[in-house]
Amino acid sequence: MGEITTKVLVLGGGPGGYVAAIRAGHHGLDVVLVEEQRLGGTCLNVGCIPSKALIHAAEAYHHAVGQQSGSVFGLTVEKPVMDFTKTVAWKDGIVTRLNTGVAALLKRSNVKILRGRGTMVDGKTCEVETDTGPETVRAEHVILATGSVSTELPFLPFGGRVISSTGALSLPEVPATMAVVGAGYIGLELGTAFAKLGAKVTVVETADRILPNYDAELTRPVARHVANLGIEVLLGARATGLSASGDALVVETGNETREIPADAVLVAVGRKPRTAGWGLERLDLDMSGPFIRIDERCATSMRNVWAVGDVTGDPMLAHRAMAQGEMVADIVSGLPRAFHKVAIPAVCFTDPEIVSAGLSPDDAKAAGYEIRTGVFPFGANGRAMTLAAGDGFVRVTARADNHLVLGIQAVGAGISELSASFGLALEMGARLEDVAGTIHAHPTLGEAFQEANLKAMGEAIHI
Repeated sequence: MGEITTKVLVLGGGPGGYVAAIRAGHHGLDVVLVEEQRLGGTCLNVGCIPSKALIHAAEAYHHAVGQQSGSVFGLTVEKPVMDFTKTVAWKDGIVTRLNTGVAALLKRSNVKILRGRGTMVDGKTCEVETDTGPETVRAEHVILATGSVSTELPFLPFGGRVISSTGALSLPEVPATMAVVGAGYIGLELGTAFAKLGAKVTVVETADRILPNYDAELTRPVARHVANLGIEVLLGARATGLSASGDALVVETGNETREIPADAVLVAVGRKPRTAGWGLERLDLDMSGPFIRIDERCATSMRNVWAVGDVTGDPMLAHRAMAQGEMVADIVSGLPRAFHKVAIPAVCFTDPEIVSAGLSPDDAKAAGYEIRTGVFPFGANGRAMTLAAGDGFVRVTARADNHLVLGIQAVGAGISELSASFGLALEMGARLEDVAGTIHAHPTLGEAFQEANLKAMGEAIHI
């Protein structure tokens, strides 16, 4: 058994872990990163990146199919054909390149990578089972970045035609029929993509509307597009398991029980922290429900044991994990840091996309603010019209007294690219006048952001 002594041990090579390791390396610290699977974690390998590649390919194919009868601008194409094998290879190629890139960045930062299952023995020691034998790592600081896993339903265990989002991204072909359990962002993103690729998709949701974590105003355009794609959405419905023949999903809707034919059943009811299999029970950590409890510095209840990312709770987003990992590395190096982010933008890559940063109008009212809101529709935005993407809007919420911007939400094609502008405005403490007085390039979707602020001030120009 080999033994390694290091300043920093990072358990988990996902967005939070590898960013923490790279940043610590920048500070000249000795760092060991332990990862059992591929570097980049769920997001890079079986989540954010491959799903967005599939979504893009599906949209390209769907768009081509729509041009067979001619477009509004005069384009007509012959019947398009999608070679799904090439689609998967292209997706996997992107993942491989990024995976290799992460390894190169870690190497450049002098981070030692241990490939294998890591198990914490105590708050300073980790045993790692590698291909070449066991290694013991002793560290002054431990950063736990073990991530999360798909939530499994006891009556629909993963296996066979019942798949998680990971399984959906590795299907060898487009299923003729697909049932999606859960109308949250994962279920709708992937369900929409497979519908565009030609699958007959049925979505089952226990709530009374899709995307229940977003307000109804934001989700209406998505609901319209889902219906236009021919996706059947069963609201207030509950999946209970597979049929006796195993080729259909059994769903209860009110007093009725239905069997929905499904070559694939995608269970997308959320994710849970990965707290099993790496020795959590050997550590004296305070918990917050299923999550590891942390403070504003990502410190746990054990001295010099830190935790970042999904294992610490909501929002379970890669960019939050990255920001936490970067901060913890700075703290370990001796810098004074704390995690006091005004907003962490959340993006739903449905059709159209949704962005939410900061407080919604209802959230702001519940917090006791008197507010002003401004909504500017993409139907009045020149760039959106030239993209044939007029279904959507940008909405700004601000304090009524001093016009401090409290929240920004938007729905529309390509709106995810405005998330950085929204986050920056909130982080910098912008007021309505600041955004309204900033020249926005014409013609761009970003003009809708400026116009929404003008609208909230009662000074709208183009509506």
